[in-house]
Amino acid sequence: MSNLNIQKLRNETPGTKHVIHFNNAGASLMPQPVMDAVTEYYTHELKYGGYETMDKLGHRLEALHQNIAHLINCNKNEVAFATSATIAWNLAFHSIDFSEGDEVLVSVAEYVSNYLNLLQFEKQKGIKIKVVPNNEYGEVDVDALRKMINRNSKLIAITHVPTNGGLVNPAVEIGKVAKEKHVLYLLDACQSVGQLKIDVKEIGCDFLAATGRKYMRAPRGTGFLFVRKEIIDKLEPPLLDFHSADWISETEYVLREGALRFERFEESFAAKAGLATATKYILDLGIENIEARVYELATYMRIKLSELDGVEVHDLGHNPCGIVTFTKQGIEPDVMRNSLYMANINTTVAFKQGALIDMKKRNLQSLLRASIHYYNTHEEIDALLYEVSKFKK
Repeated sequence: MSNLNIQKLRNETPGTKHVIHFNNAGASLMPQPVMDAVTEYYTHELKYGGYETMDKLGHRLEALHQNIAHLINCNKNEVAFATSATIAWNLAFHSIDFSEGDEVLVSVAEYVSNYLNLLQFEKQKGIKIKVVPNNEYGEVDVDALRKMINRNSKLIAITHVPTNGGLVNPAVEIGKVAKEKHVLYLLDACQSVGQLKIDVKEIGCDFLAATGRKYMRAPRGTGFLFVRKEIIDKLEPPLLDFHSADWISETEYVLREGALRFERFEESFAAKAGLATATKYILDLGIENIEARVYELATYMRIKLSELDGVEVHDLGHNPCGIVTFTKQGIEPDVMRNSLYMANINTTVAFKQGALIDMKKRNLQSLLRASIHYYNTHEEIDALLYEVSKFKK
């Protein structure tokens, strides 16, 4: 069990007074301190101007990289702010010097945005995409991964927690294979950072992409990229400006030191202040406490859903996380979502296109997705269960 004061946390989350929010893997309800940080920054911009506010309050944003470094166990110079996990993932992917015939190994449950870029590079650069099969639990088969790697293998790109279920892929074990075989390793952690303990040193990844709006409870338009310091100097970011590089002559430029070479000059500094505050909020609560609470609530929801007539829970893996996906016989998931919304309960639908290979393999068109966070309660879960039990063919 976690050591969280749930009532205090709910009091600091104004949204809990208005809705039951089970769409935390989409965008969590922000806590009041995060909104206060954003509002204060925008208010100062309103009164004094954008550049002038940066001069006055910019020092507060310096905590962002250090807070994230503490959260994922790295050096602050290995962290770059990004506007989303997809942007962070693309910054990493597009900085790799691919050649024709290079192979990228991916999971069955790979996310749509990542796979689209793989397909684009397959078309433009001639890379090859290899899908690593699952083991009997629906996780990436690490032994199969090891056997599939050859001299053409350039990158292992894995989604840690897929969009369409509570599966947690074995990131640490994959990292051991990547190190053993000397292959770059890019981990999409957009749905795991903020709900699970993430240690990039233990995982052994070269890159990690994450978003702020999901389990970190930060504003939309925020995220970050981790790049392991040993490889940074070998990478050329796909886009440059005067924040990421220095123009030193008519024919020369020099990239910024560390992961800052992946950042841009223009961004929402107010949202960045929100991300810094949200990261500190996680650190103060303790990620171990958050993880324990999320697992306990998600397990309760899965057990109770499985007891309802006609309901099937579809989550894979040894120990599923806070994302719960299910269907009810004879009821379309989008119909359930809309009805739940009318009952003041937020959920969403995971469609086939979001994780095409996995959904096709399991013969699924769509799933209702209820993603839990620590500020949710058993009573809220019971309310969802009651509404789901009322759905009839």
